[in-house]
Amino acid sequence: MSIGKLADKYEKIVNLALRRGFFWPSYEIYGGVGGLYDLGPLGASLKKNIVEKWREWFIIKHQDYVVEIETPMIAPAKVFEASGHVEHFTDPIVECSKCGRVFRADKLVEEKLGVLAEGLKPDELSKLIKEHDLKCPECGGALGDVRLFNLLFQTTIGPIKGNVGYLRPEAAQGMFTAFKRVYEVMRNKIPIGIAQIGRVARNEISPRQGMIRLREFTIMEVEFFFDPEEPECPLLDKYMNTTLRILPGKYKVKGRKEPIVIKVKDALKEGLIVNQWLAYWLVISKEFVKDLGIPEENMFFEEKLPHERAHYSSQTFDQLVKVSRWGWIEVSGHSYRGDYDLSGHMKYSKVDLTVFKKYKVPKEIIEKKVEVDKAMILKTFKKDEVPKVFRLLSKISKEELIKLVESPQKVIKLDDIEVPREVIKVVTVTKKIHGKKYVPHVVEPSFGAERLVYVVLEYAYTEEADRVVLKIRPDLAPIKVAVFPLVNKKELVRIAYRIYKDLMDEGFTVMYDDSGSIGRRYARADEVGVPYSVTVDYQTLEDNTVTIRYRDDKEQERIKIDKLINKIHELIRSKRCCLS
Repeated sequence: MSIGKLADKYEKIVNLALRRGFFWPSYEIYGGVGGLYDLGPLGASLKKNIVEKWREWFIIKHQDYVVEIETPMIAPAKVFEASGHVEHFTDPIVECSKCGRVFRADKLVEEKLGVLAEGLKPDELSKLIKEHDLKCPECGGALGDVRLFNLLFQTTIGPIKGNVGYLRPEAAQGMFTAFKRVYEVMRNKIPIGIAQIGRVARNEISPRQGMIRLREFTIMEVEFFFDPEEPECPLLDKYMNTTLRILPGKYKVKGRKEPIVIKVKDALKEGLIVNQWLAYWLVISKEFVKDLGIPEENMFFEEKLPHERAHYSSQTFDQLVKVSRWGWIEVSGHSYRGDYDLSGHMKYSKVDLTVFKKYKVPKEIIEKKVEVDKAMILKTFKKDEVPKVFRLLSKISKEELIKLVESPQKVIKLDDIEVPREVIKVVTVTKKIHGKKYVPHVVEPSFGAERLVYVVLEYAYTEEADRVVLKIRPDLAPIKVAVFPLVNKKELVRIAYRIYKDLMDEGFTVMYDDSGSIGRRYARADEVGVPYSVTVDYQTLEDNTVTIRYRDDKEQERIKIDKLINKIHELIRSKRCCLS
């Protein structure tokens, strides 16, 4: 299929991906399954490089703060009951009464009516569908009532039917349940970030955006734990004057759709970003996405309104990138999760997930203490009443007892028993405390790797005359170097193949091609994003030099073979794809 016959950039990229081995629908010999894609040799390599780039920005550059772990993809149901996913991880769906097809109701309403429907309740969506007489997009049949559909993939762990488990929809819960263990291994260090890269599954209702919306994908997340009483981020100092493109929620409510450009310090001062650590990871995420080749003007952070946020979030920003077919799409989510998750797991597991903060100087506090005069109870009440009195007193909290004692009443009524106020005394004591327990708060940056594969391809895709050039950054390129003998002569092939093997032994990904004209071979290398092509020609036989051809400007440079490896290392480090 020629370039000119393709409808739009997305279709051109999909065609290239199929033809050259970046990605294609999974199980296509059986007709494919919506929301599942294979990554081919080049796609898998590109994804690996993107993941390593993420690891560089979020883990390696933050080794003082962030550690990486790996947890299972399957978890018992209790984990997701505690996290709120069983109750809240839902999307609204509507079914056609004629053909039986199911659609995501809010997206259907948005497409047909041009209104924002995300976050509307099922009855509100049903009302809009009925009022505007919306029909099935496939057959024109009547649509039923909207209901909620849980996106968790359910399974059983082992052969016992009642032992329900779920495939994780995010990597986060494994990091929350492992928090105390990691905290202790890292010698009780706070703040601390726990990072994880792994597969997740979401039973999307009707994924129709190729690699943009998948049912199974790789997620890259950091759960960053800190003391809510000490929320300052020391790493943010050098970024206070850095600008962010953000669309705050209060601006969205007023109808604004374009982001504002604001310095980090001003966004914090105005309360547009509620937490310094959240602001810091927004900055790092901006720099990371820029490092993938996306210009800053083609991305911004949109704050989600309360009804749009996940159940665990106090503030959320989606990092959006502009693409040709769908406009602005989310590439990362940034949530201030507070203590929601750890508190939930403490409640359900009955395990203490607090941390202890030791004071530099012990503090003296004055507190009230309740003392029950047991001897007086034994004297005052009949023998068969005493156990009941003690049982009733044990059910009342210390705070409530203090209120009762300090009230003007002469007796304390417990059910049908009246207890003299003198039975309970409130005394003031001075205590020295050396620290306190608290539940850490969390901010989370979260990326989907496969979505970034598509975004990188879209921004790298260029057309020059009748050829395609993927201008992928050298450090991300699936293949770093191509090696060609100018012609298929034995002496040139021998040297070219030796160079090819030497480059592979050095750890570069390399392609060797001796088929067709040198122009065709350059074009094949350009089409898959190879930044440097090395050609062995007749001059090589005379002076032991080869040419390096640069992908982006097509310029060539002559270099000695014994300096080639160091030169390629230098070019990749400098991210150069042009001669100058």
